[in-house]
Amino acid sequence: MTDAVVVERVDGVAVLRLCEPENRNALSAAIKERLQALVPALVDDPGVRCLLITGEGSAFCAGGDVRSLVERQSPAEVRARLARSYAWIAKLLNGETPVVTAVNGAAVGAGFGLAMLGDVVLASDAAWFMAGFGLIGAVADYGLARTLPRAVGALRAKDILLTGRRVDAAEAERIGLVSRIIPADRLHEEAMTAARAIAAGPSVALGLTKSLIGRAYEGGAEDFLRAEGYAQAMAFGTADHAEGVDAFLAKRRPTFEGR
Repeated sequence: MTDAVVVERVDGVAVLRLCEPENRNALSAAIKERLQALVPALVDDPGVRCLLITGEGSAFCAGGDVRSLVERQSPAEVRARLARSYAWIAKLLNGETPVVTAVNGAAVGAGFGLAMLGDVVLASDAAWFMAGFGLIGAVADYGLARTLPRAVGALRAKDILLTGRRVDAAEAERIGLVSRIIPADRLHEEAMTAARAIAAGPSVALGLTKSLIGRAYEGGAEDFLRAEGYAQAMAFGTADHAEGVDAFLAKRRPTFEGR
């Protein structure tokens, strides 16, 4: 039997591929268990300088496995179940490892949330997005009510989440929901190109930049600038900074080692 989530490592990139296409990569127990085990380990692995998440087949991720919700659970049981997912979701949001999501098809419900955990969200021209939580009387999860307003603004986010309407790739690009659209037959190649470029970059500086962007909506300007100053001081102390300066002065391409 194949793994529900397959991992491939290439040039500092860890590719996570959801591999249950017969169920449109819905978040089965097997997929969730694999993500719970894999993501924290990969984020904490210094050899992984970028994560790329995508789906196998025609769908990215069709969301939660609704069949598993037939058996009623108490609020405490639901919170405990979700906490297992939140542990690795927080790693993606708060960790310094850059994340690329390559949305190859439908991203629905929690699958929509998973797509929006990317720092760079690439979508094929066949991709589409839909919240769908209202259809089963549920609340948007996988961080979607946080990530979506930051991407498209509060009014558009409320329109998408409250009406549950479908957003195609063209609209997603127009409103800033995705970074860019790529023809379906080139999605994996161009996503790998983007991930490799990030992995070849100055990892400490890029990770600090991701952290600063995450703080951009929090606190006052003075707090942000103080954090920026600390981050820049750390970046200036890295071997990659010295290499970047030397390469610039020598008019050559820098070779960063992530330290």
